[in-house]
Amino acid sequence: MSGEPILIWGAGAIGGTLGAYWVRAGVPVLMVDIVPEHVEACRTSGLTITGPVEEFRQVVPAVTPGELTGTYSRIVLAVKAGATETALAALKPHLAADGFVLSAQNGLNEITIAQAVGAERTMGCFVNFGADWHGPGEILYGNRGAVVVGELNGVETPRACEMHRLLALFEPDAILTDNIYGYLWGKLAYGAMLFGTALTNDSMSANFADPERLPVWLALGREVGAVAAARGVKSLGFGGFDPNVFAPGAPEGPQIETIAWLADYTSKTAKTHSGIWRDLAVRKRKTEGGPQIGIISTLGREVGVATPALETLVALIRDIEDGHRPMSSDTLKVLIDQCRSASTAA
Repeated sequence: MSGEPILIWGAGAIGGTLGAYWVRAGVPVLMVDIVPEHVEACRTSGLTITGPVEEFRQVVPAVTPGELTGTYSRIVLAVKAGATETALAALKPHLAADGFVLSAQNGLNEITIAQAVGAERTMGCFVNFGADWHGPGEILYGNRGAVVVGELNGVETPRACEMHRLLALFEPDAILTDNIYGYLWGKLAYGAMLFGTALTNDSMSANFADPERLPVWLALGREVGAVAAARGVKSLGFGGFDPNVFAPGAPEGPQIETIAWLADYTSKTAKTHSGIWRDLAVRKRKTEGGPQIGIISTLGREVGVATPALETLVALIRDIEDGHRPMSSDTLKVLIDQCRSASTAA
């Protein structure tokens, strides 16, 4: 296995950044991407990493799915959440019998992967560094962030230890955990808020710093916290973000302090807007709203937890995607008004 490349399926913001760092460190990598121009740039002139963390260009072997041959023991899945099922169908023939798929994605895609290839062939991964795909052969690495890996059942296996070693080549503070779902659920609260910031053209930091918008961030955090608690998940935080402050019955003070931390944290990155905002405003394509945030409402219904703010947020994102609403303060105000009235009623 030592000489066998790690197959990275999806060479965008997350997969491309990992691939460039691994190849530069001497780790064999083969990236797969559906954008031919990006593939050609990566394997010829090289993948350029820009931004305040570090800037370099690295040639990375890359192919389109149609060009891929052979099987691989380690496949890192780094596509958008909505593309997970399509990607899994294409990569399954290339997964070795004793291999595994590691999800370097946002959301709870490990559930979908485990259903497709088996839980024992699925490894969880939490990534929170800031990056954006800016075009063929160009990725902005905006800020360092938490990277965590672990088996779904919490066992510290040799393969998980090896992936932790490899991820530490990219992020020296990478963590090997026995509670990967705790980290994934912890990030869902933050992720839901990032979707809220994409309803306008304001930066992430401006959104979190505005007291008028505070009811939205509190409502989204509490709904995710309520679903996680009802499902028996022990959520884990990252940086100064502690998702447990949004657990049922938690006092409001630490919640407000956490939102203030987010305003400060997001003010210190070259990535001023979320990838969700970039999908809507720049790339004009559908976001991960349904598979990444909508799934929380689905899982909430299974345990009798209502998530009205999350459902409204997903509907507003869908309206923007379909051209029925603009990205504007008026669109965000729909959610603000709903969260404020719900808070008053409570």
